[in-house]
Amino acid sequence: MAAVTSPHSEPGIVDAHHHVWDLSVRDQDWISGPELASLRRDFSLTDLEPEARAAGVTTTVLVQTVTVPEETPEFLELAACSDLVAGVVGWTDLTAPDVAANLAWLHAGLGGEYLVGIRHQVQGEPDPRWLVRPDVLRGLTAVAEAGLVYDLVVRPHQLKAAAEAAARLPELTFVLDHLGKPPIASGALEPWAEEVRWFAALPNTVCKLSGMVTEAHWDSWTIEDLKPYADTVLDAFGPERLMFGSDWPVCRLAATYADVLAVARKLTARLDPLERHSVFAGTAARTYGLTVTGSPGLQETPCA
Repeated sequence: MAAVTSPHSEPGIVDAHHHVWDLSVRDQDWISGPELASLRRDFSLTDLEPEARAAGVTTTVLVQTVTVPEETPEFLELAACSDLVAGVVGWTDLTAPDVAANLAWLHAGLGGEYLVGIRHQVQGEPDPRWLVRPDVLRGLTAVAEAGLVYDLVVRPHQLKAAAEAAARLPELTFVLDHLGKPPIASGALEPWAEEVRWFAALPNTVCKLSGMVTEAHWDSWTIEDLKPYADTVLDAFGPERLMFGSDWPVCRLAATYADVLAVARKLTARLDPLERHSVFAGTAARTYGLTVTGSPGLQETPCA
């Protein structure tokens, strides 16, 4: 269990989903085309920290970006030297016969205690039932046995398989990133809403209130555009299984860090204080095994 401590006792906000990358270390081949040009630069924890702290965020979860084995140990090392990152959702090949050994190796390395979950870019898999392939289910079983959770980055047409995988593996917690990427720009709710309700009906499922602004029209979205989708997951999962994530720096295509947090607050305004605490800290802490204490404030970096 990774911990973030502060001299203050007031719990802070958890950002359960952000990324970093260094293009001099490796390319991010998904950043292509003129519409993504603003993301073709390095984004580091040094860039993130002032924005996160200013927004009241004290704790974050760093999430994988590419499917290469080298990235996860790099992220774990970053977490070990950060007083902001309390958990890492990494990557390993779920179809590999030695997936359990690979997870054990990650746990044993520098910063291994910060490994809280695994993710794969399922959204890019051509097989809509990739998640229920026998080799993938075997890998997911190893993730559960390692005491980790599994983050799902899927598109709506893959939600059926996600629900089936979650039903087959009740011992594993499945975290749905970005609401399952609903078609917000088009305004369509179905069939996404029905599929996400089926997924949410399983007790071992959680959802991130993240990634909405980049599924909407980047330059013209409104709160009203996002509200039907946020309301759907609030009603389906409840605040005790919903967690805030900024999706920084990808969110910068459509909004600032502060704007994304402000929008999430407005979309959850109908909740009572305890329910809002779940969305903005408690759910992430329970799901990923984080200890969240303290209010925002720059602290000494552990590896300084």
